[in-house]
Amino acid sequence: MEAEEERFPTLRQVLLLFVLLAQTCAEQEAYRVAEETESGSFVANLAKDIGLEVRELSRRRARVIFNNNKKHFQLNLQTGDLQVNEKLDREELCGPTEPCELQFQVLLEEPLEVYKFKLLVSDINDNPPVFPEAEMILKIMENTLPGAVFPLKNAQDLDVGINNVQNYTIYPNSHFHVLTRNGSEGRKYPVLVLDKVLDREEQPELRLTLLAADGGAPPKSGTARVLIDVLDVNDNAPEFAQPLYRVQVLESSPLGSLVVTVSARDLDIGINGDISYCLSYSSQEISKTFEVKSLSGEVRLIKTLDFETISSYELEIDASDGGGLSGKCSVSIEVVDVNDNYPELSISSFSSPIPENSPEIEVALFRIRDRDSENNGRMTCSIQDDLPFLLKPTEENFYTLITNGALDRETRAEYNVTITVTDMGTPRLQTQHNITVLVSDVNDNAPAFTQTSYTLFIRENNSPALHMGSVSATDTDAGANAQVTYSLLPPQDPSLPLDSLVSINADNGHLFALRALDFEALQAFEFLVGATDRGSPALSSQALVRVQVLDANDNAPFVLYPLQNGSAPCTELVPRAAEPGYLVSKVVAVDGDSGQNAWLSYQLLKATEPGLFGVWAHNGEVRTARLLSERDAAKHRLLLLVKDNGEPPLSASVTLHVLLVDGFSQPYLPLPEAAADAAQTDPLTVYLVIALASVSSLFLFSVLAFIAVRLCRRSRAGLVGGCSVPEAHFPGRLVDVSGTGTLSQSYQYEVCLTGGSGSNEFKFLKPIFPNILGQDVGRKSEGNPSFHNSLGI
Repeated sequence: MEAEEERFPTLRQVLLLFVLLAQTCAEQEAYRVAEETESGSFVANLAKDIGLEVRELSRRRARVIFNNNKKHFQLNLQTGDLQVNEKLDREELCGPTEPCELQFQVLLEEPLEVYKFKLLVSDINDNPPVFPEAEMILKIMENTLPGAVFPLKNAQDLDVGINNVQNYTIYPNSHFHVLTRNGSEGRKYPVLVLDKVLDREEQPELRLTLLAADGGAPPKSGTARVLIDVLDVNDNAPEFAQPLYRVQVLESSPLGSLVVTVSARDLDIGINGDISYCLSYSSQEISKTFEVKSLSGEVRLIKTLDFETISSYELEIDASDGGGLSGKCSVSIEVVDVNDNYPELSISSFSSPIPENSPEIEVALFRIRDRDSENNGRMTCSIQDDLPFLLKPTEENFYTLITNGALDRETRAEYNVTITVTDMGTPRLQTQHNITVLVSDVNDNAPAFTQTSYTLFIRENNSPALHMGSVSATDTDAGANAQVTYSLLPPQDPSLPLDSLVSINADNGHLFALRALDFEALQAFEFLVGATDRGSPALSSQALVRVQVLDANDNAPFVLYPLQNGSAPCTELVPRAAEPGYLVSKVVAVDGDSGQNAWLSYQLLKATEPGLFGVWAHNGEVRTARLLSERDAAKHRLLLLVKDNGEPPLSASVTLHVLLVDGFSQPYLPLPEAAADAAQTDPLTVYLVIALASVSSLFLFSVLAFIAVRLCRRSRAGLVGGCSVPEAHFPGRLVDVSGTGTLSQSYQYEVCLTGGSGSNEFKFLKPIFPNILGQDVGRKSEGNPSFHNSLGI
């Protein structure tokens, strides 16, 4: 019984939905189908009736929507046929309503169109008439005249039309016959008519059988027993105060509420004047909803009312006295609607995720409705104000949720949209429906490096595959659009062999040195690194990487002067009359490294006569430390060490031969032990040595030629066998050492030729230091006291 009670509100909700939907196209002719038709049976070809090609139904996602949200029929998208989806029970769908109409819509999208149809469910004779009581009792006064009419309870038949109750008969019929009359609701009810006067003494009780038959083919029937008690005379039937009562009752009225009180009176007294009330000709729905108090005539509510299901009731009430007489009245009850139904929202289509950067995308299509009426059924629909979405009303209470402009996933990837539907009743009721809209990523952001340029430092002589450093780029996109791949871009300098110098890990941006770097060959280089995502199309960016090669102390000092790879040793001539601090020679060395690795210091490791010579630690000048004497050996061998300032320090040694001479009569003889070792040097050093030697030789040759010319002039003057000392000194450059490796010092000597010597040699007598030399030496000595100490001055 409870399932049947819930079925009627559902039916009324479905009917109300169709009342709320507005017309979007011309109403089509109603289709007809008989109840209990087998599933899959053909009803109509909707594609033909709508005027569409069958293929259009699939493309536009056609679907059938019934107001009661049940799938009674299905649409075959391949043929366009409307087919029965499940057997229909007309009595369950419409009850006593005739005709039984089911309204449905055909919903088409892209563009949105709604077609409204009616479906008539025709009745078949599948229910027999049933009397509400198996036995009816009538009390008839014995003085009742022939022709008196006695109403009987009518039989209920769930079928309608011709299949409903059509006539009544009664048997045996010696005193009575039955007339079939039409009630206020179109139902037929029986009336028992007295044909012959009753005689209580003869027959105080009559037992009859009442037969109700419908008009179906074949007809169905039902019976009830009629028990007639013959009473004494009761000549006044009850009369109601008014034949029709009209009342209104709120649908929210609680159970047990008083609806109306009917009142009848009987002029008889005693038992013939005792009146009892009851419902007459009531349907099953009425008998479940209302009850009539038999003694008071109060009509009370025994079931909750629902305006959306049934909006009015028609009751007929009998008032019977104790003598068997009765009267009738009608009660018209109008149910008053209250705002007791929340708005409803149903989603027809929903799209998520939606792509970013696309304006006005349809996110959702939904329909709203309210089962209440008038203001209680009017609705407003809204969403939050701070969201980039709009609600666009369409047809038949349908709304579309669209984007209000392009969305940016990187700004916000998810939106929680709350759709609020509020009615206009009192109090206002609202329904909220939450949907989550996800924004899918579009590759609209290029990778971005954390720095526009990177500077990496790597020490030379590194091991191959050394991790130099890393570059890093990020992409605010998602998924494959955010996966970054690193690569080396072609260098701007085509002569730079980048592929043999550096490699990069494409996945993490780690940079590796492919081979050992040489600071002396390549101090720094730069290249571009690209970062590309995996989107379509792919986006990329680039950053500049500068690599600074740090110097390592991997080059020992190289001695340019004195030459160590010649065939004969280099010998420096020092006059025995040289003063302390006399410049003997200058060691010139270079270092291929840079910075402090190329800072050179000089040290005297070994000497033939310690304490006679000293070396300047910072410029490599070899000077006499004291006055020379006749006891000092003529030949000296000095072993010098040239050391850089690297870590660890590297060094080179050089041997310097010094010959002490008194004059030009002593020939210069090379030391036999100073054999030259052939040394293998690199071509650049050889070229530098050759150039320096050539310049020095040319300079020495020029000086000697100048001296020879002066001597020849003096010999012509007839100075034979004597010696003259010129009053004027002649300048001559024997050795020139500058900061670039050239020895520099000026000497002036007094010389004389011995015509009878037979050797044609010239002899150094004593050096005459010019004032400039003395001043210069003094300044140097004053500037570095340590030098004085090393020379013993």
